[in-house]
Amino acid sequence: MSSTPDDGWAVATPTEVGLDATRLSQLDTFLKQWPQHNVHAVVIARRGKLVFERYFRGRERHWMEWSNSVRFSPTEKHDIRSISKSVTSLLIGIALSEDKFPALDSLVIDYFPEYADLRTQQNGRITFRHLLTMSHGLRWDESRNWKSPGNNERQLLEAKDPCRYVLEQPMASPPGTSFNYSGGATSVLAAALAKAVGQRIDIYASEKLFEPLGITDFEWRTFTGSAEVAAFAGLRLRPRDLAKLGQLVADEGRWNGRQIVPARWIFESTIPRVNAEGHGALYYGYQWWLGRSLLNGRELTWIAGFGSGGQRLFIVPGIDLVVVVNAFNYRSPIPIAILNRLVMPAVTDYPSLSD
Repeated sequence: MSSTPDDGWAVATPTEVGLDATRLSQLDTFLKQWPQHNVHAVVIARRGKLVFERYFRGRERHWMEWSNSVRFSPTEKHDIRSISKSVTSLLIGIALSEDKFPALDSLVIDYFPEYADLRTQQNGRITFRHLLTMSHGLRWDESRNWKSPGNNERQLLEAKDPCRYVLEQPMASPPGTSFNYSGGATSVLAAALAKAVGQRIDIYASEKLFEPLGITDFEWRTFTGSAEVAAFAGLRLRPRDLAKLGQLVADEGRWNGRQIVPARWIFESTIPRVNAEGHGALYYGYQWWLGRSLLNGRELTWIAGFGSGGQRLFIVPGIDLVVVVNAFNYRSPIPIAILNRLVMPAVTDYPSLSD
């Protein structure tokens, strides 16, 4: 494997980092269990080195439109969908280190005096920490059919003022009492971030996060109803570059020895904060999903960014492993199966319970 120009990745063979190359080479056979898998890319890094990448042909959705069949490659960008939320969290961590983002326990509505007319006794208790953990208490439903007027995500996407649209939603529960996944929460966080740093978040991301990582080819889509950046889902990255973000988290905010995101923020944002009710045995941090898998009879926790259609960024700190999956197959078990049944069992240097 060779690095693409200006890529920045150190590369190695799987064997050099304790992975079974023969097992990983069975990816194509593994995917035949799902004839319509529509997997586009699988990229694996271990111990800070890129060791495996495999690309396929398939159809992708560019934002809301289906593409023609694409031959994916190391240089082809892909929608990462709601993994954009996790990237937004990284940017907030950087802004906090620069004393530019509001205190996490400060009130959201106080930071937006332009929306003072929306203030109620209930929403006046929502803090930025509540938004980060999706425990804001706002009534929000992204599960309905996309064409349904009750789908809040679609209404958000088409809103002329996305932040106002979110804050005008009625309360369903007191802030801090329950998890309710919401692209609207991320949109308000991004609006606060843009206000705090005085520029669009894609520009801030380029300067503070992407350029230090050597990420030069990215796109962050805007809302269809406004020119604001869609922080909750609009980012497009190359799979290798998405893996860099995973390696950044695995290395406590460092890339090639340079501290880009404060280590404290990596820790604070990736510890369990709430039960992700309705999403299986998962927890949620600050815009990151937190789960666990078994390897050799032992439990390993992982950090993840999830995006619809099968976009996954898995970080398994206990074995210094990063796995990226890009696909387009809704409600598919394939991404987690790739992690649990193909990649993790390829680790050759993790002891079993009997050792």
